[in-house]
Amino acid sequence: MNRINRVALVGATHGNEFTGAYLIKKYEQYPHLIGRDSFETLTLFANPKAFEVGRRYIDKDLNRCFKIQDLENPTLSSYEDIRAKDINQILGPKGKSQVDVILDLHSTTANMGLTILLGNQHPFSLQFAAHLSLTYPEVKVCWAAPVQSTLLKSICEFGFVIEVGPVAQGVLNADLFQKTEKLVYTILDYLEAYNQGSISQTNSTLTLYEYVKDIDYPRNDLGEIQAMIHQKLQFRDYEPLNPGEPMFITFDGKEITYEGESTVYPIFINEAAYYEKGIAMCVTEKRQVSV
Repeated sequence: MNRINRVALVGATHGNEFTGAYLIKKYEQYPHLIGRDSFETLTLFANPKAFEVGRRYIDKDLNRCFKIQDLENPTLSSYEDIRAKDINQILGPKGKSQVDVILDLHSTTANMGLTILLGNQHPFSLQFAAHLSLTYPEVKVCWAAPVQSTLLKSICEFGFVIEVGPVAQGVLNADLFQKTEKLVYTILDYLEAYNQGSISQTNSTLTLYEYVKDIDYPRNDLGEIQAMIHQKLQFRDYEPLNPGEPMFITFDGKEITYEGESTVYPIFINEAAYYEKGIAMCVTEKRQVSV
């Protein structure tokens, strides 16, 4: 990337994730907080109808509506499909975006702390992530192998998601709200320094959690959940899960262990919004990347 001209801050992609929603409301009221000299900062309140009723979405998950085929399909007429097309006009079009960076602000019921989800491993993305993790050691960085992305952040090449948790749905947590706000300002300051050419080019190592797969809850033939996240695994996002260690516990107390061949690092453990998606946790591998 040669220069950053426009940055979009997005909140309320999911209407019951209040951290990002109320940060966007704050920035719309006090735009000077996110103003920087070398680029324009836009705000977008992604799913206002879902926010009004305190739900994740109205008809379908907005953050799964940004496949190019779906954006170009005039027959898709749900509220979120129409809203995705509107957002694509505001920030996109996808692949030729009017913005250079998207920061999509989310919260999770899982114990994810402060997490940055990368869209790619472009040198700019890795340098950006390395700077944040050096500035805030509590920040974790995740990446999923490129697929046909359905996420809002995929509108532009340098789209990033900030996930913070644990925060209950439809609830504000002052500590995590303030930490997220501080992280947003740090990111904007980094982008300003990048434009000014004042980022020091020092070699560093980035700890990257690379997505491997999703794991569902044990279910019966009717699709009903037959076990819960084991209490020894609950809230242990980013901690090692070794072969033979408990993952689930059935309602009658039987342990179900992890049967993989190597140590993995689960994230989004017991995320409330993922029950409907058939996801009990996402499994990642931890590796070191030279930046």
